[in-house]
Formats: sequence, C-alpha cells, structure tokens
Amino acid sequence: MSPRKAPRKALIAALTAALLAGPAVAQAATPQTASQAAPTPARERAAAATITWSLVRASNPTEDQRTAYDAITRAMNAAVARYNNLSDLGKTITVRYEPGVPTADGNINGTIRFGSNRSYMTERTALHEIAHTIGVGTSSGWSRLGGSGTWAGGQATALVKQYDGSGAKISTGGGHFWPYGLNFENEMSNTAADRHVHLVAAMVRDGL
Repeated sequence: MSPRKAPRKALIAALTAALLAGPAVAQAATPQTASQAAPTPARERAAAATITWSLVRASNPTEDQRTAYDAITRAMNAAVARYNNLSDLGKTITVRYEPGVPTADGNINGTIRFGSNRSYMTERTALHEIAHTIGVGTSSGWSRLGGSGTWAGGQATALVKQYDGSGAKISTGGGHFWPYGLNFENEMSNTAADRHVHLVAAMVRDGL
C-alpha cells in the first residue's frame, strides 16, 4: 500500500508546484505592462507644449478689418506652424488688429498687435513678435543674459557658432538680437526663419 501512495503523493506535489508557479508568472508580467505604459504621460506633456493663438475680431468688421484679419491670419498660421514644427515651446497668444500701432509689437503677456501697414502682416513679423511673447527683449532672463550687448547663454551661443563659424556670437540691443532675429523683412528666408526658431528655443533653455 505504501508503494502505491508514494507516486500519488509525488504527483500531487508536482501539480501543486505547477499551480503555485502560475500566479508568479502573471505577477512578473504586471511590472512590464506598467513599464510599457509609463512613457505615455511624458508624450502627453510634450505634445501639450505648443503655441496656440486667436485673433480678436470685431462683430461687424469693416472692409479694412476683414482684409487685415485675412493677412494677419495667414502670417500667424505660418509662423505658429513653424514654431510648433521646430520647437517644443508653449505659449497662448492673443492677436489684435489695432490700426494706430505703427508696425507691430509683442508682449510677454501673450499679446501681439498689428498696425494697419500691410507690409508688416507677414510671417517674418509674426515670428519676430512671437519671440517677444516668449521673452526676447521682454523677460528678466533677457536682461540677465543679453544685457551686456552679447548673449551670454551657452546653448544659443553654441548653436550660432554651428551656423556661422567659431567666431560667431549673438548680439543684443533694444530688445532684439541678431543674426537671425528677423528684425527686418530683408532678413527673411526659410533658412533664417528656421534658425530663428531654433535660437529662440535655445535661449529659453539658457534661461530666457
């Protein structure tokens, strides 16, 4: 009788071990699942860092206002698309058409104003004014890093040297920078516009 019971005990022991091993495998898979899901919040945060904008419109616009709104919309759409394609900067911008403004201006509070001069309703102007809303010429970081007349931040300085050679620097003055500050329409090109965005993003990393 004892010899017959021994194999049954061995079989029961083996089945028990197999059953106990099952949950251990399932539990081991749980941390992997959590680990695979972990990057999602990071991706969501990165996607949230974008520039958005809206145009304040009159409820019953005049012909002058309508044509201005159209030109401003084209300029802002192009500029915002370029910033969002080439950087992870974030800002909520409110745009106004105010004919009394001589050219255009941007404020760190997120406001951009365009005057009536259509020659300033361009992507170049919009890029330039967006930079002001982000802090170029308007933030305490700008005063600290650009107050001497030469940008002192390491990342933007290294980037302009990549573009223009080891002797290149970013000059600052009057709330503006150059090269690639897009301060005048004749500075505009696709290359200059791309470099402008990259430099502004680097300035932010420097502490703008």
